[in-house]
Amino acid sequence: MKITAVRLRHLRGTMPTKGKFWEERLVQPVDIYPDYRARSTRDSAEGGIQIDDSHLRIETCFVQIETDDGVTGIGGPVSTGVAHIVATRLRGLLLGRDPIAHEMLWDQMHRVMVHGRQGDAMIAISAVDCALWDLKGRWLNTPVYKLLGGPTRESVPAYVSMLGYDVLDPGRVRARAMEYKARGYTAQKWFFRHGPMSGPEGMRKNVELVRTVREAIGEDDALMLDCWQSMDVPYVIELAERIAEFRPKWLEECCMPDRIDSHRRIKDKISIPLSGAEHEYTRWGFRRFIDAGALDILQPDIYWCGGLSETLKITALATAHDLIVIPHGHSTPAGSHFSLAQSPIHTPYQEYLTKWNDVHQHFLQNPVRPVQGHISSNDLPGLGMDLDPAKIEAESEVFAA
Repeated sequence: MKITAVRLRHLRGTMPTKGKFWEERLVQPVDIYPDYRARSTRDSAEGGIQIDDSHLRIETCFVQIETDDGVTGIGGPVSTGVAHIVATRLRGLLLGRDPIAHEMLWDQMHRVMVHGRQGDAMIAISAVDCALWDLKGRWLNTPVYKLLGGPTRESVPAYVSMLGYDVLDPGRVRARAMEYKARGYTAQKWFFRHGPMSGPEGMRKNVELVRTVREAIGEDDALMLDCWQSMDVPYVIELAERIAEFRPKWLEECCMPDRIDSHRRIKDKISIPLSGAEHEYTRWGFRRFIDAGALDILQPDIYWCGGLSETLKITALATAHDLIVIPHGHSTPAGSHFSLAQSPIHTPYQEYLTKWNDVHQHFLQNPVRPVQGHISSNDLPGLGMDLDPAKIEAESEVFAA
């Protein structure tokens, strides 16, 4: 079997919404500058564009790898910028090759892309790798989690990530937290809106958010908190002291990823476990955090860090140090197959970014949705990445060969 085509399918569609979809953004590293801090929305169309009170326009690209045996594999979604890298830098490395030899193909892509060890270039490699895993499972008519040695359990507990919900109105926070508790989730992650430059008032609002969620979900449920790379050492130490009584399960991405010394200094000073590194890439990048003893929980993104192949290597390295690995919830179809093949003690949860999964899975025929707070196995071949023609309102092939 040989790869005969690598297509970049640009899809357009409309997703129904109940009012404004993205209610509030999270704190960002650039918020140290006042003109950015004052903005209420993120400057990106990746999460869709609100066209009226009840519809979100979604445009995205999927990588489709085709073979002379009639078997295909799908990876994504990715941005048009990432699709361009696949088309111009990676396609030529794949055509005519055996798609089952994905370890060789990954190594060749990595070695050729000498300036592609991070960022969009590594995201492009990740999408191709996931498409090859999808193809391999379809070729064998087997779910990928079985190829990885699973299942280790029938379902994985999901923690719901509340990115995009209003975090400034305590009443709305309380109502939403109770709503998702009623849906069966026993763990929730919320996102801070304020960082060091927001002053004492911002700190008070951050603490109020934590208090409100804890009171809403009760004493027994897990509460996680995301700083999204936007804080510094003194601020996190003070924040941790103020919220320790609410027993957070972890504080996530306290600093920008290259500031490994800052992560370690925080970890040495606070009692709350630290998670992070979703914006890190490959086993070599994660090794820096492991060697420094800077994190308790590692969170590689399967569609960013190098694909499913590289996530498995990161996990093997991490678990040799008895660290927990819970991939970032950007890639739930691939993530579910990963989680179902891991030891429950090293991967106790799977993240479910509820709004992002509505967007990223919009075009899928079989989107992965938690039921009563759990993600279950299924028998779909590959990663289950079939696209739904009924959701596709317009399509073009970008960067065609």
